Amino acid sequence: MKSDRLLSILLLLQAHGQLPSADLADRLGVSVRTIMRDVEALSATGVPVYTVRGPQGGIALLPGYRTDVTGLTADESRALFVLMSGSAHTDLGLGQALGSALRKVMTALPAAHRPDADLMSRRVIIDPVRWRGAPGPRRPDAGLAPFQQAVFTDRRLRLRYRRGRDNRVSVYTLDPYGLVNKAGVWYLVADHKGEPRLFRTDRVQAATVLDAPVRRRADVELSDLWEQLREGIDGVPAPLAVTARVRDDTLAMFLRVHVTDLAPSWERPSDAAGTGEGWTEVELRFRSLLAATALLAFGPTIEVLAPDDLREVMAQKARETAALYRDEG
Repeated sequence: MKSDRLLSILLLLQAHGQLPSADLADRLGVSVRTIMRDVEALSATGVPVYTVRGPQGGIALLPGYRTDVTGLTADESRALFVLMSGSAHTDLGLGQALGSALRKVMTALPAAHRPDADLMSRRVIIDPVRWRGAPGPRRPDAGLAPFQQAVFTDRRLRLRYRRGRDNRVSVYTLDPYGLVNKAGVWYLVADHKGEPRLFRTDRVQAATVLDAPVRRRADVELSDLWEQLREGIDGVPAPLAVTARVRDDTLAMFLRVHVTDLAPSWERPSDAAGTGEGWTEVELRFRSLLAATALLAFGPTIEVLAPDDLREVMAQKARETAALYRDEG
């Protein structure tokens, strides 16, 4: 369509300033004569486009001319470039298309909006896939304002932070790279003494943005660090093999909750109809007995068959829970 072609010419000239007519024709798959007619049409609408003669000539826009063909506000431009992890688009076969679309949008953005949009794409990642193991309870955090301030103003950050492994509170001075939302939980990716670390924002007791400029390592991007840290967590083998049977009327929900805990070799039987009249055996992998006790959440609709030490832990916890509710009258 001619309107699409006119818009494409305008975007290309906004990006490059001047291009040979033959180059435009090749990019758009039309003849040079068609390009010249389109240039006349753009000029007639008031766009300051003109031709430059000679070996170095071509089609050009008046220097300094910009138009916001997208209609996006500054906030909308930033929001558009907060993307899900690249793997999500790649899985759908849309990785290349997404990159191409965003390059076109970036070209079309007003010059004043581009730096913020580019910075947003490099400082914030949305990863919708939850961790392979249980992520632990979500606690309210104090808000993301200090983290955003440090990330987008390139300043160091001091945290008072409760560690998950031992519940101890420590103070860290960090060089932040960006923020990651992992299945609804926000994390700060930062260097601590030159080493990459991951900090859950809901474990932060206090955050102070320092005046000192950030000390990021050269040529290191948030996306690279996130992949390294994510693989360091998800890639750890889960050595505890668990066999359990799940009541059929609960099986669908159980599989949704524990999809990341299923053994790679396990396949759902075709006869697991979910009628509640039978049980389906499942194979799972957990990192520890403690992690496996998350199965207690399904109560009597699941029974651990193996290993025996997990059965004993489950039975003991069930007895302790029942004792809390025992009728003493």
